Amino acid sequence: MAEARLHDGTTIDVEILGRGPALLMPVNPVPATGSNAEELRAWGVDPSLGRTIMEELASKFTVVAFDYEGHRMASPAPDTLTPVNIASDFLSVADSAGIDQFAYYGYSWLAVCGLQLVLRTDRLTALAMGGFPPLNGPYRAMLQVTEATHRMASEPPRRTSPPTASQPASPDDFDWNSIDIALTEAQTRQFVTLYRALSDFDDRKAQEHIRCPRMCFVGAEDVIEYGDRWGGVRVAPGDLDVDATRLAGWHVEVLDGLNHTRAMQPANVLPILKPWLENAVGV
Repeated sequence: MAEARLHDGTTIDVEILGRGPALLMPVNPVPATGSNAEELRAWGVDPSLGRTIMEELASKFTVVAFDYEGHRMASPAPDTLTPVNIASDFLSVADSAGIDQFAYYGYSWLAVCGLQLVLRTDRLTALAMGGFPPLNGPYRAMLQVTEATHRMASEPPRRTSPPTASQPASPDDFDWNSIDIALTEAQTRQFVTLYRALSDFDDRKAQEHIRCPRMCFVGAEDVIEYGDRWGGVRVAPGDLDVDATRLAGWHVEVLDGLNHTRAMQPANVLPILKPWLENAVGV
């Protein structure tokens, strides 16, 4: 176990497993247990998601895993969670693990972070993004969503129907107009900071600066229609322009029938991620 110091002075645990080319992954290497595990299962999430992916990839790679999302929920960076600082954090993680060159895999907003990282360093050997398109990404829609989330974080509670083991749900089919925001002002404001910094990001122009092999995958049903409380925003990674993305140099996989939650599960990620990484870095 290593420890990395991040841009805001906080520290994060870094777990290293396996042998081979290095792979940086912002996933939780510790499986959830008890009620936390049950809640994740209710949302269709494998409680051992990060650990499962880590252990499978460790057969060919030195996997460097760190729970960046969990860390930012526990230690928010409301004014400083910018692409530059996130890239600095990830490089600090790599340094703490004693690795120079490394591949990277991230899902959803952590895929966004990977794209920003590759534009700020020449240390990446391969980039894999899941659940967020590398071309024509919904940055302004995500800013609207995060601003609405931040606003609602300070509102009085509304009725909600949280998922239970007998009433499974996912973010893709949940009634977003009925949900309470169980996050703090600081937790939500940090994502406003991130997407404000990305509101004018030109991901089409950015493609010419990516030198390493890269792949992306999305679920074909990855679409969230937010209600009136959210300004009626539609966020649809599943609408990825496959032809244009391939022309920009990406290996593209669209997973039929899968939404945002299901497309991130190990059973769906590993069959496409592992062989692609092996080929990309030559193992």
